[in-house]
Amino acid sequence: MTTHSKLDEIDNEILKLEERIAELQSRRAELLNMEKTAKLAEVRKIISQYGITASELKLPAKTGKGRKNAAAPAPVAKVKYRSAAGETWSGGRGRKPQWVKEAMAAGTLEQSAVK
Repeated sequence: MTTHSKLDEIDNEILKLEERIAELQSRRAELLNMEKTAKLAEVRKIISQYGITASELKLPAKTGKGRKNAAAPAPVAKVKYRSAAGETWSGGRGRKPQWVKEAMAAGTLEQSAVK
């Protein structure tokens, strides 16, 4: 047997081993997917059984590829003034609503203050 034929034989063995590795990796991925599906079913059953909410789980929100957590939402301003019609204003962000302008002109804005 020549050196060249020995190298061909080794190359063939390597190819067979690489094919076997690919088969095993594929089978592993299938088994992991099956196990994940089963575990998700268990988790869903427990969540349903105990009435667990998403906020109780305190999981980070997914917001797209590559980002782990969503940016924190803008804080909601406290209501400082409320009109007789139920309209509210925080007293600082953006333009003043028309009802605030009218109350200021009439000198009655302080009467609208939320206590």
